[in-house]
Order: sequence, then C-alpha cells, then structure tokens
Amino acid sequence: MAGLIDLVQTLTTPHTLDRYLELVRPTLTVRDMRAEIVEVDRRTPGSITLTLRPTRQWRGHLAGQYVQIGVLIDGVKHTRCYSPIDPQGATRRLRLTVKAHPHGLVSRYLHRHAAPGMVVDLAPAAGVFTLPQRRPDGIVLISGGSGITPVLSILRTLDAENHRGPVVFLHYAHSPEAVPHRVELAEIAERHNNFRIALCYPRLGRSELLDGAPWSCAKNPVAGLFGYDQLERIAPWFATAQTYVCGPAPLMTAVRTVYQAEQLDDRLHREEFTLAAAPVDPGEITGVTTFSASATTVPNAGATLLEQAESAGLTPEYGCRMGICFSCTSIKRSGCTRNLRTGELDSDPDQPIQLCINAAVGDVDIEI
Repeated sequence: MAGLIDLVQTLTTPHTLDRYLELVRPTLTVRDMRAEIVEVDRRTPGSITLTLRPTRQWRGHLAGQYVQIGVLIDGVKHTRCYSPIDPQGATRRLRLTVKAHPHGLVSRYLHRHAAPGMVVDLAPAAGVFTLPQRRPDGIVLISGGSGITPVLSILRTLDAENHRGPVVFLHYAHSPEAVPHRVELAEIAERHNNFRIALCYPRLGRSELLDGAPWSCAKNPVAGLFGYDQLERIAPWFATAQTYVCGPAPLMTAVRTVYQAEQLDDRLHREEFTLAAAPVDPGEITGVTTFSASATTVPNAGATLLEQAESAGLTPEYGCRMGICFSCTSIKRSGCTRNLRTGELDSDPDQPIQLCINAAVGDVDIEI
C-alpha cells in the first residue's frame, strides 16, 4: 500500500495527493492528519473549549502531552501548541481548552471564529510532561491560568483509573468564573475521598475546597499566593510525592524555589508555556546575523533568531515560539548563540538549534 501511495504521489507532482483530496473534503487525507471541530463551548469567560474529531491517523495521547494545531488566518497558516484536557487514550474525540490571550493571534482567532465544521491541521501528541507507566502513590498537581490544561488531563486520567493514592490539585485563578471545567472538577472531588481539589483566588484573598464549603479568608489554610506553608498544610506528605506544575512564570518560580530549598528537584516536573528569558548583558549584543541560505545579513538586535529572521522578511517554520515543539529547528553553521531559557552559550559549528529560544552573541551564520 505504501508503494502505491508513493507512486500516486509522484503522479500528482508538484502537489501532494492530500492537496488534491482536501479539495474534495478537507478531512479526506492519506498522510496528513487533520481534525474537524464538532463542538464549541464558550461558557468560561475568556476561554473556549473545542471538541475535535481527528482523522484516522490519530493515535491518542498521554496525559499531560500537547498537540500542534494549524489554523489558516488571512491565507497564512499559523501553528500553536495546546494540551488536550481528556484522559489519555486513543479516543476518536479530542478536547482543547484555549485561553484567548491579549496578544495571541491564534487563540483570539479561535475564540472569535471557531465553529463546528472548521478543519484544522493536527500533529501527533508530543511532550514528556507525563505520568510514569507505574503511577506514583502520592501526586501533587499545581496549575495557574491556562496551565490547567495538561494538569487537568493528568487529573482526569487518575480519576478514570480510580487511583487509590493521595492526590492534591491546587489551581490558581483570578476568580471562580475564570476556572474552566469547574463543575467537572467538583464531580471528580466528590467521587474520590483521596482527592483534594482546591481553587485559589489570591486577588480575592480566598479559595475553596471542592469537596467542602468555601473557606473564610481568616480560616483558609491555602489562601493567598503559593508558598511552603500553603503546600505543607494541604499536602503534608508532598516530600514523598511526585509534583507536576504548569502555569505563569511567577507561579513556576515560586514552586521551583520551594522544591529547590527542600532538595526535591528530582520530584518536580514542569511544563512551561511561556518563555522566561535569562538576563542578557547588553554588551553581548554585537555583530551581524547571517541567514546564509537566503543571502540575508542583518545587525544583531538581541532578539531571538526567529524574530530577527522575521524582521528581515524571512518566513522560517515555527510552532509554539517557546522552545516546546522544535518546529523552528535550524542549523547554526558558525558563531555563538545564547539559549534564552537557560543562559547557556553554544559555540559549536554545524549544530541544530531552536530559533525561538536562541539569540546571537556576536556574528552568527544560520542556514535558513
């Protein structure tokens, strides 16, 4: 069968067979994977939940993984990474909850225009923010804002498997109305005596435990921002548990600080959907950046190599723009680059690097 497909692909050059099939029906494909939006839920302010029906190539996901979707906006395809909220498995449906960020081109477009019948590109699930095959006994889940999505997938998987060990889930939001799938969280808490789910609203100075009544600010043991005392009160056994955290940079930093102080780095698993750049010495912003395959040279502006390429009129492939998906990986032929997440320098020639999280240090040649 593969040989026959290759033959047909040759006969349909210069376009792929899927390019012709999509003219008949967008989800009719041989190799490319796509998904049709079959349901749209806008009940949570500022967020949208999409139910997708993937094509036959979909093989499911592990709890905590992400997928890339491609959306056509004004004739240009844009790809972004989102985490399914479903429990893991190879089901024929896939749900994504997308928060409409103020400067998020794709998220705002989906929030405004997504409708049943819309077809998007879909890539296989990827990522290592996952549970081990042998589930830990104690598990702590921490999320904030849109970081709830991979953590919710893990929680729903533990729910579906009727996990018997202690589970604590701390989620931080601006208000109760901003928590997606709040009803489902309450149902999970009600089903399991060993699950403790707390929703924290630091701006309001209160929180609530979903298997009990809302706590007053004065008596609430987990009110306020994340900290050691808060964690110790709700999960006193956290030092022997495995902890999974995803959320905005301040929350990620606060959790990492506690676990480093307790020498528990090996028990902390993080998924970051924002680029937290390491400090850069302005004196290192020198030289020129050469995109040799395009015969283009520009002064080094200190921005990421992806941003510099785009400013020069180039259109390199990219996906997440935060070092997760590796779509923007290109070859650095020469020069020194800095990883903006870690601050590490790399001077080795002919190395693959991610354009979205690397910046030039002096003269650099990138093959794009």
